Amino acid sequence: MGAGLLYPDDNNSWDFAVLIVCLDLEGVLIPEIWIGLAERTGIEALRATTRDVPDYDTLMRQRLKILNENNLGLPDIHAVVTGMEPLPGARDFVDWIRDRWPLVILSDTFYEFVDPLMIALNRPTLFCHGLKIAPDGHIEDYELRMADHKRASIKSFHALNFNTLAIGDSFNDINMLGEADTGILFHAPDNIVAEFPQYPAMNDYAGLKALIEQAAENAHGR
Repeated sequence: MGAGLLYPDDNNSWDFAVLIVCLDLEGVLIPEIWIGLAERTGIEALRATTRDVPDYDTLMRQRLKILNENNLGLPDIHAVVTGMEPLPGARDFVDWIRDRWPLVILSDTFYEFVDPLMIALNRPTLFCHGLKIAPDGHIEDYELRMADHKRASIKSFHALNFNTLAIGDSFNDINMLGEADTGILFHAPDNIVAEFPQYPAMNDYAGLKALIEQAAENAHGR
C-alpha cells in the first residue's frame, strides 16, 4: 500500500481511499490530565477517569465537586497541562496517520485547557467539549457538545461514505468502537480488555500502524 489518500488500481486510475481514522486523546496520545492534577494536588480521588467510572456525567460531577471543595480552578489545570508532553512516539504516530488518511481526535476533554498538548501534536482536528468558567477561573459547569458525541461522529462519517477506524482506551470509547467499521483498544486496562474481547488490544504504536494499514487495505478493496 502506498502513502497518501489516493491509490492506483490495476488500470493506473485513482480511487479515493475511504478510510478515516478517529482517535481518543487521553491515554492514547497524551497522559491523563486529571491524574496529573491528582499528582500535583495530592487529591487521590481526582485519579478517577473514564477507565474507572463508566458514566461520564457522574465522573464530571465528582470532579467538579472536588475542585470546588479544594478551591481549585482552571489555572490549576493549566499548570498541569503546560508541564505535560504527548506520550512517547505520539507525535510521530499522528504525523504518520495524517500523511496517509484523514484524522479526527474524538475526546471527552475540554477546549479550555487542552490546547498546549494539541500544539505539541501539531494541531490535529479535535472534537471535544466546553467548560463554563467564572471570571476568577472557577469552573462552574461543563457543557457537552452533544450526548455520545464520539459515536455520533462515527455515524456522521459513515453518512459521508467513509470507512471508519476508531481507537480508544476507556468505557467512554466503547460506543465509538462499536459504531466504527474497525475498533481497536490501545493502552486499555485489563478489565476493559477482558470485558470487550471483540476488539484487538494493542500497547504500542507499531502494532496500531499495522492494524490501520490492514483496515485501509480492506476499505480500499470494498
